[in-house]
Amino acid sequence: MSIDGRVARRMWHQLEPIHAALYFSPQAFEEAAAIGYDVESRWPSYFAYRTAPLGHAGTNLAFATYYSFSPQTIAEHVPAVWDTATPEQVLQTRVRAVDRTYRALLGDRAGQLAEAAELARRTAESVTVAGRPLAAANLDLPWPDEPHLVLWHAATVLREHRGDGHLVALQAAELDPCESLVSFAAIGAAPEANFAGRGWSEDDWAAAQDRLAGRGLVDAAGQATDAGRALRDQVERMTDALAAEPWRQLGEQRADRLAQLVQPVLGAVFEAGILPMTSTLGIATVKAPD
Repeated sequence: MSIDGRVARRMWHQLEPIHAALYFSPQAFEEAAAIGYDVESRWPSYFAYRTAPLGHAGTNLAFATYYSFSPQTIAEHVPAVWDTATPEQVLQTRVRAVDRTYRALLGDRAGQLAEAAELARRTAESVTVAGRPLAAANLDLPWPDEPHLVLWHAATVLREHRGDGHLVALQAAELDPCESLVSFAAIGAAPEANFAGRGWSEDDWAAAQDRLAGRGLVDAAGQATDAGRALRDQVERMTDALAAEPWRQLGEQRADRLAQLVQPVLGAVFEAGILPMTSTLGIATVKAPD
């Protein structure tokens, strides 16, 4: 992997939890409930918060940009989430949720992130948005004023920029939405049960596994073959390469500085225990390709 790809992967590990805190914090659920969302499950607020930058998105747009969720699961939530609140209302609520989340996590330290926010914003504003709908939609939103909100917004743009590129890598590997999850579970990136929320049925999963077996990518037990692992390495390598440009623009030294500056935020997120112990992203479990 190139130096730029390694920097992109390392910074994803640093910034992904900062972005993802929105989908799990008690403050975010409280804010979602206040505008009418059912928070017994995390999915209504997740789909509302994450999809709102796209505007009044329908089922097909959400499925296209999320990729790995089943069409049935997407259709359960989108566009129904806009019956509860408009995208504009959700975006306002999202800012309040992030503000409350990070003030709860950091206390007085929330105001001490000016340098981190400046570096993160500079990186986010350098992304190329062609073919990156979720990154572009978030980048089109107005920047907040306070440093902790700027940092979160920049982390979100960069996370979605990487995610948009990841979908390109999956399609280049000829992995359809369900196959992308089956092949990921097959290399041990996350337990199969962790993907239940994506909504694929047992029959869907088994059919995807059969298709991968027909390509020699998984064995009879559903475990990745050498070819399957090589293909997933290809996906990760391409994802890193497609995510590298903004970090190339920032430079490795300043990326190192940003990684240092966000450590208190990252530590606060992990110490609070609001994120799942095992995610479906494979962070800290997927070895970076050589």
